[in-house]
Amino acid sequence: MCCNENFEERNKGEKIQTTLDLNDISGMKFFDPHIHMTSRTTDDYQAMADAGIVALIEPAFWLGQPRTGVDSFTDYYSSLIGWERFRSSQFGIKHYCTIGLNSREANNEKLAEQVMEILPQFIFKEGVVGIGEIGFDDQTAAEEKYYRLQLNLGLEAGLPVQIHTPHRDKKKGTQRSMDIAIEQGLAPHMVIVDHNNEETVKEVLDRGFWAAFTIYPFTKMGNERMVEVVKQYGSERIMINSAADWGISDPLAIPKTAALMKRSGISLADIELVTYRNAITAFAQSGQIDENDFTAVKNIDQSQKFASNSILRGGQQPRIDKNSIIIS
Repeated sequence: MCCNENFEERNKGEKIQTTLDLNDISGMKFFDPHIHMTSRTTDDYQAMADAGIVALIEPAFWLGQPRTGVDSFTDYYSSLIGWERFRSSQFGIKHYCTIGLNSREANNEKLAEQVMEILPQFIFKEGVVGIGEIGFDDQTAAEEKYYRLQLNLGLEAGLPVQIHTPHRDKKKGTQRSMDIAIEQGLAPHMVIVDHNNEETVKEVLDRGFWAAFTIYPFTKMGNERMVEVVKQYGSERIMINSAADWGISDPLAIPKTAALMKRSGISLADIELVTYRNAITAFAQSGQIDENDFTAVKNIDQSQKFASNSILRGGQQPRIDKNSIIIS
């Protein structure tokens, strides 16, 4: 069969469909609890809405190069609770965020001290559902210091904490992250441990934490592996996300994984838990998430403005048929 027909042959000629057919997930709703929309385009927002994504959480993260002053953090956090939230609403998607000092920039202690001073100005804002993403990168003493301080901030504010587990020496970093969270007095049900894989999931679940998995090409988890994780461990306290950002990533990772799970025989109830319900349950502990808001945001008026700006440029009209080859 020609490769252009979007099928892949495996296991003695078995034909596996390798493109997303929206009919496979028709009627499903998805919640992406970790995606960096600041790095994405309006076309991504439209594609996500078309695929059934109704809400998302955007964690504060590293922008790809170090920031040089605290004002850049102030502007970035402001954009997460302001412009980006507005931009998401223009495509019918409810936007939430988590606020924190990321692990890489925790190593700049002079700047980190200044960031810690401004965090309380943001974590109580509307739409902020947790402290995150925080944790370890190189597992340095400075990273641990600011991780502990932010865990304390989450504990004092009564907010869930979203932990970034390191890419290198992940098992040790994940264990250490959980140990410190317990030491600082956080209950495991208030902690979402992210970027899990097969070597970390059992301990995370056994200790009562939420286990989040990032479906990200090449570097974290593929969705075929994710299917096997759900088959082995079930759906309790497990959630998936895309963590789509400025790198090679996929904002449709959740609906694609849901489609693959469905084809692989996983029940619709389990699919709903890991792609929608569990994320809501975990982050609703912030008191900021009401599912009725997902419906309310569907009343889209793309002529609306935020700070005198709209998503329409130079007299543009909303594109009615996104599949048209004519761009006018």
